[in-house]
Amino acid sequence: MKKTNFSAFGALIIIFFFWGFVASSNDILIPVFKSALGLEQEQAQLISIAFYIAYTAGSLMYFGISALLKKDLIKIIGYRNGLALGLVISALGTLLFIPAADNASFILLLAGLFTVGIGFALQQIAANPLAINMGDPSTGNLRLSLAGGINNVGTTIGPVLVSFAIFGAAGSGNTSLELSAVKVPYLVLGAAFVAAAVFFKFSKVPDQITSESNENTARISVLSVFRTPQVLLAMIAIFVYVGVEVATASNLPEFMKQKLGTSESEVAPYVSLFWASLMIGRWSSAAGAFGVSNELKQKLSLLLPLMAFAIFMLVNYIAGHNVALFYPYLFLVLVLMLADAFTGGNPVHQLVVYSLLGALSLIVGICAEGIISVFAFIAVGLFCSTLWPCIFTLGIAGLNEKTNIASSLMIMMIMGGGFISQWQASLGNVSGIGIQGSYWLGVVCFIYLIFFAVTVQKILRKQGVSSVVSSNVNH
Repeated sequence: MKKTNFSAFGALIIIFFFWGFVASSNDILIPVFKSALGLEQEQAQLISIAFYIAYTAGSLMYFGISALLKKDLIKIIGYRNGLALGLVISALGTLLFIPAADNASFILLLAGLFTVGIGFALQQIAANPLAINMGDPSTGNLRLSLAGGINNVGTTIGPVLVSFAIFGAAGSGNTSLELSAVKVPYLVLGAAFVAAAVFFKFSKVPDQITSESNENTARISVLSVFRTPQVLLAMIAIFVYVGVEVATASNLPEFMKQKLGTSESEVAPYVSLFWASLMIGRWSSAAGAFGVSNELKQKLSLLLPLMAFAIFMLVNYIAGHNVALFYPYLFLVLVLMLADAFTGGNPVHQLVVYSLLGALSLIVGICAEGIISVFAFIAVGLFCSTLWPCIFTLGIAGLNEKTNIASSLMIMMIMGGGFISQWQASLGNVSGIGIQGSYWLGVVCFIYLIFFAVTVQKILRKQGVSSVVSSNVNH
């Protein structure tokens, strides 16, 4: 059993916070720019496409540079420098928010988000394998869940802070003032990116993964990795997982506007709850990553999700929202806790059970009305919470020196967040389907994730890889 390097891991998970803050804040920018510039919902969803397609562009750039250098880029510059460089690129992207907001330019906003996403792609390629390999491989998905829980502190705070910056400064409803207020939180975030880059440059985060082979990865063809069955299936799984997660959240403001008459300034706590739901689920699952006794694990599994919900309530209470509306949501948190106990931290079991619950939540949201529909759609966040680490862990299992290339291939598929959001928005405009019926697309995504879990488990067992698919992974 390889012990987790918690000092280095604690430094690494800081970067996960930034990804969450920006990703969830996009759900506030969509209705703001839609209203201010008179955009259609499909046009406003270009915000999601610009941000998430950047992951594909970033991964392709990674392949291209590695090919020119004839060696894996991360192995040349090291993981710490890779993280620092990615942060600097993202910081440059935030600078574009100044002219975008001052000139009400949708194109410059998209360019800024695209540049931020390019930096995030490099960060993700380096950070995810590091998190998995900083301890025993059988608990790699649990460490990613813990890191994801920190990510979701950012996703919980992001919508609230950005909404406050925009609507707090624009009480009169002046459109130009609203858009000029957009730049403030992102410029502060850009400064934080630069500070974090300096921090990582001199941190104790490993510069290389010690378990990697010394083989020159330039000789490893991208196509050979692409043909590895678990990698190909995991790429599709990442596409549909990020897609259903982002599409559910980014179309939620429009659903609430059409069905409940909720204004742009009132939707922030609901978006915040969606992303907080991922934090709740990840904190629950992450209890198994601490290397403590089984008895303490069980106590943490009960305590951590309630603490995560309390953080959401506190943040929104401070922001002046009526948090009493969200107490009934604790029932769904209880369902999540029971599901977590049932799956026992096993990545295959979690993928199957959580995908079933996610599909059920969407079906309830489609068939119900009012706040029940809203809570059902938000609950998708609970059941998406640990899917990323499960998919990623299964996708790179047993790849050794091919890990970085497989990682970049999967990061490339984060573009699903943009495309599926756009497809759902288009479905919402189809007569007879509407915004509520468009969520059937998410049900299809969850069905594929169940197929992925069952299929890859069989593939890995045939390959003799049992450390991540065995049934004795205790939580």
